[in-house]
Amino acid sequence: MIRIAITKGRIEKDMCKLMRACGFDVEPIENKGRELLIKTKDDIEVIFAKANDVVTFIEHGIVDIGIVGKDTLEESDFTDYNELLDLNVGKCYFALAAYPEYRNKSFKRRKKIATKYPTVAKKYFSKLQENVEIIKIEGSVELGPVIGLTDAIIDIVETGSTLKANGLEIIEKVSDISTRLIANKVSLKYKSEEIYNLVDKFYDKIKKE
Repeated sequence: MIRIAITKGRIEKDMCKLMRACGFDVEPIENKGRELLIKTKDDIEVIFAKANDVVTFIEHGIVDIGIVGKDTLEESDFTDYNELLDLNVGKCYFALAAYPEYRNKSFKRRKKIATKYPTVAKKYFSKLQENVEIIKIEGSVELGPVIGLTDAIIDIVETGSTLKANGLEIIEKVSDISTRLIANKVSLKYKSEEIYNLVDKFYDKIKKE
């Protein structure tokens, strides 16, 4: 028996499509109703959870495999897992964005950066050897420059339409994001055959597409 935690929402939908394409039983998943723990005919148990909880379940050995976005992994303090596969879905990227004048502006103070991902932002500016003030915003990060709270933002970009609508532009791409398959290290030791069989099926299908 393999237990998998899958991030709710778009990743959940993408994974159902992939699992169906690989020949797995997804009927109990698609008709789960309010059930929190789903069992399939393939000897798989599936939990649907928020992204951060998927990482927590891996950390505490509650699940063997986690399906979660790279953004969540990069922001998390927990790194004691094995990343086994890029599932090649949910593609987007982290970017530094601001008004166009940010490129040539001379700052006589620390830059202020708005983000939902302070860890990602700190790592990025640390590599640039820049000392900036990170301001965490839970809602629309684009508001930072718009209302004059910050000079720029670091956020996830898919189409860039929200940035454009608010007069902002991408200054620099920070890193690529996609959905990843991660495994608990203890599970990988004791259930290696089952886990790698599953990974191989996903990999073969992704490679063909």
